[in-house]
Order: sequence, then C-alpha cells, then structure tokens
Amino acid sequence: MLDPDELLDLAESIKTDGLLQDIVLNTDGVLLDGRNRLAACEIAGVEPRFTTYTGDNPRAMIFSKNVVRRHLSKGQQAMITAMACSLSGHSLRGLAKTHGLSRTRLSAASIVFQHTPDLAEQVRIGAFPLDAAYDIARETKAQAEAFQEKRDRLTEHAPDLAKQVTEGRLTLDEAIAALEERQEASRIRKQIADADTLHLADGHTTPPLAQLAEQGDITWHQANQRAEEFLVRRQEAIGRAQHRLQLIAESWTAVQDLAARPGTQLTRDILSGLVPEVRLLAQRLITLD
Repeated sequence: MLDPDELLDLAESIKTDGLLQDIVLNTDGVLLDGRNRLAACEIAGVEPRFTTYTGDNPRAMIFSKNVVRRHLSKGQQAMITAMACSLSGHSLRGLAKTHGLSRTRLSAASIVFQHTPDLAEQVRIGAFPLDAAYDIARETKAQAEAFQEKRDRLTEHAPDLAKQVTEGRLTLDEAIAALEERQEASRIRKQIADADTLHLADGHTTPPLAQLAEQGDITWHQANQRAEEFLVRRQEAIGRAQHRLQLIAESWTAVQDLAARPGTQLTRDILSGLVPEVRLLAQRLITLD
C-alpha cells in the first residue's frame, strides 16, 4: 500500500481526473490489482470502475502489473519481472525489453529467485538490495553446483560410495576422499605395471615390482617409489644416448672423408693421434661397407 500522503495524493488525482485505470477482479470477485486505487476512490468519494480478469495465469498478471509501479526501485522491478517470467514462461530478454530493464540486472534477479527464494522475496518488498542478494545467491549457486559435481562423480565412478552417502553412512566429503584414495591406488598400480612392462622389454631379469609387492616383500608404496626411480633413470639414459648419437651424426662427415681414402698418409696421421680405444672405433667405422 502507498503511505498515507501518497494515498491522499492519488485520491485527489482521481477526484480531479477520474479513475484512469480499472481495478481488476477475478471471476470470483477477488481483487487482483488496484487496492490503492480502490482505497483512493473511497477517500475521494468516486465510484470505482472494475474489470474482470479471464486469463489462466492471475499470478503472472499481478506481477506484470506491479513491475510498472513508479515507487519501486530498479532492483524490485527486476525481481518482480523475474518472478513473472517464471510463471508466464516468457524470456528474460523479452521482458527486459518490454519493461525497459537492464538484462544484467534481470539476470541477477533470476539467479537470486532460483537459488535463494527467501532473499528474492526480501528484494521484491524492498527490504534487501538486489546487488547484495545476488552476491549471496551466486555463492549459493556455486556451492550447489560443486555439491552436484561431487554427487555425479560418485555416481559415475563409485556407485557403492554414492549409495552409502544416500543411506547416511558416509558424508559426501568422506565418500569423495575414499574415491580419491581408490583412484590414487589404481594410478600407482598402473604406474608399477607400466614400469614392469618396460623393465622386461629392456631385457632386465629381476622380479617385477608388482610381484614383489603382492608377495609382501615390499609395500606398494615402496614398489611405486622404485618404479618412479626406474622410469626417471631410463628417461635419463635415453636422453644421454640420443645426445651422443646426435654428436656422432654431426661428426659423420669426417668419418666419411676418412673412409674415402683409408690408406693415405692423412688418414694414418689422424688415427695415430688418437687414444687406442678411439682409434679402434674409427678404424671400424671407416671400414664399414
């Protein structure tokens, strides 16, 4: 309701200019819109004029009527419009254009209405600012999405743990921790298996790490440490060999020059200045077919 002074001003206006907008009732005679105009008519001594709403969505009509009230803040207008949108099925974009509202503000109101309906009502009546309500609603939305993501993850990867959460035997965070432990154990075993496969392919004959862990000779943690160390050493060895072969490739022109004239004095002089093991290697290289 308008405050007393505003209501008197409205009554004076109706007395002077008449009732410009009909008061709306439903088919049962229940007032839907115009309670301030009805009260002002009584004060002014003017016979009110009524119209009957025959549509099928009175709540949406009430919201749409209220959004154009001049005494409402932009935040209130946005919230009323968002509420009306939920009832009418109209798009936010269309309602924003119709009522001259910012799409950003209207989107914020919609998020507040969806995720913090109690706050939405406080915004609607002007008891809480839209911007502050939006900050709270956005945090609530993020928490709800994070919660749902965890539930979906459990349902996909550990239905048994999801069931325990549903039954109240585990909290969601406890179930997620248990799932992560399982996944880490699975990752460790796969890494050990991969290391054992490479170890065997490289020609090593020592027992596989997985076998030692299963027999209890070492723990799975120790097996994983050894697997990681083996993979690091193996990668380092590959790097060193590749580097040395690269150096050989870069020097291969000199070997080819010597191979083209194996019995010359130049070749003999070059070979004589080398240490025995290098000289032997060079002799082998220059005599290769």
